[in-house]
Amino acid sequence: MPTISGAGYAVTMLNKILAITGALLVAAGVLLGFRSVSAAKIDCGSAFQPAAGITPMACDNALNSSSTLVTIFIGVGALCLLAALAVKVVHAKVVRDKVSA
Repeated sequence: MPTISGAGYAVTMLNKILAITGALLVAAGVLLGFRSVSAAKIDCGSAFQPAAGITPMACDNALNSSSTLVTIFIGVGALCLLAALAVKVVHAKVVRDKVSA
């Protein structure tokens, strides 16, 4: 069984860090999306499901801020996951090319 050393180890650790960070950020974004927000002691609901019967203008800022935060968390998490996938694909190609040479 081949061992991972040097640059291969660093790439593997980078890949794991990116994947774990991405998954945690996406999960945090989803959880934040279900968190209830309020404005002036009025329950506005959450970013994913605004409360029924609220005055739209009373909760607009709170819901917009919550939605923006959820979008940022999920977007950055998705970018981390894509970066982890790209690192894995590029590393596999480099290793495959090195072995075949």
